[in-house]
Amino acid sequence: MSDLLNKKCAPCEGGVLPFDITEIHKYQKKVDGWDIIKNKENIYCLEKKFIFKNFVESQNFVNEVGKLSEEEGHHPDILFGWGYAKINITTHSIEGLSENDFILAAKIDKKINV
Repeated sequence: MSDLLNKKCAPCEGGVLPFDITEIHKYQKKVDGWDIIKNKENIYCLEKKFIFKNFVESQNFVNEVGKLSEEEGHHPDILFGWGYAKINITTHSIEGLSENDFILAAKIDKKINV
């Protein structure tokens, strides 16, 4: 994971192929506990659910993820409520996963493990 933490998400305007399943699995080994799913559009995404003691902890985490996402210029879908947050990451412009998604996942994990 440390190599991902030292990188910054690069702007992606499309025109780049998304990772194939082999590359996805290679990168998945670099992030802990992130599931590979296909969304309703059949696009690969990273997804992870985080558990907290209460609503305020969930909200604080989501706010931190929001700040991080702005810094990286890469924005996940976030669902949260009392005691949980679910993060879904994909590169929308290429309709799949790229290194950016794994960089953001690693940095989100670092926020929770500080």
